Amino acid sequence: MAKCAICEKAAHFGNNVSHSHRRSNKMWKSNIKSVKVKVNGAAKKMYVCTSCLRSGKVERA
Repeated sequence: MAKCAICEKAAHFGNNVSHSHRRSNKMWKSNIKSVKVKVNGAAKKMYVCTSCLRSGKVERA
């Protein structure tokens, strides 16, 4: 679910690094919204990241 239908942007993984340099797992979630989008003239609900919405890659219905 947490993946953009347009650019396929998803979660990224890495490490939290403390002051003493101990590492633990960290996850960065992409900013994804459930939006009604025009697809071939019809309205369809999709998961789209906010960067695709702002850049105009997708048109809201």
